[in-house]
Amino acid sequence: MKTKLISLLLTLAIPAMASAWNVPKERVTYDIMYKWGLINKKAGSVALETHPDSATSQFRARLTAATAPWADKFYHVRDTLKGSIDSKTFFPTYYEKIAHEGGDYNRDLLYFTRTGNTVRADATRWRLHKKDTAMIKSMKVHQAEGLTMDMLSSYYYMRQLNYPDMKKGESVKLNIFSGSKKEILTIHFKGVEMVEVQNKRLPAYHITFTFTTDGGKISSDNMDAWISTTSNRIPLLLEGKLPVGKVRGVYSGPLP
Repeated sequence: MKTKLISLLLTLAIPAMASAWNVPKERVTYDIMYKWGLINKKAGSVALETHPDSATSQFRARLTAATAPWADKFYHVRDTLKGSIDSKTFFPTYYEKIAHEGGDYNRDLLYFTRTGNTVRADATRWRLHKKDTAMIKSMKVHQAEGLTMDMLSSYYYMRQLNYPDMKKGESVKLNIFSGSKKEILTIHFKGVEMVEVQNKRLPAYHITFTFTTDGGKISSDNMDAWISTTSNRIPLLLEGKLPVGKVRGVYSGPLP
């Protein structure tokens, strides 16, 4: 299970292509499927909970991911992502990732601040590898100009883009901060396609994600997502490649 897929399935204002999608209180679930040739087996599950705060413009998001018992024997994963995000701009103010993966423990804690068009994130990282005896703590400062988020807040940002008014081939770029680095995420709009979920074919907006460094070098593998064309904009399917086979996040909740 790739970290970015799990974390999957602005300038100072939302761009003109933003829509009027409102952040709901919801719980969205996914089956993580491993596919290689004729093999198509459930390897884990992901749940994402969203809690808007009526007293402020913020909402809280929490993603949990876990591998299935059979997959635990090969690579045990128990991840949690948490964040506080502005309901109107989708800017994060706080992001935390706690990962137990393959016997290693990793924790990233980021606090975002903005001055004009400049975004800064103060990141604290903790690392404990399974062969180590002591926790390693480090600190780092990220800075970027313009549209800047983390992997959790970008999940909501991609849902509210005004896809009906976008042309096939159009793209949107934003900076993504993690505990260790800054990447440039480009969302490419591929048009409307039919996608099969829970034995039902549904129309969906197809988008592709590419991750690069400031110099344009590819920093992570591409991923694809298919988002429901209904008003709730549920991502129905997410897909990424592995060295052998591919991993898919398939929406497992009530169909829109």
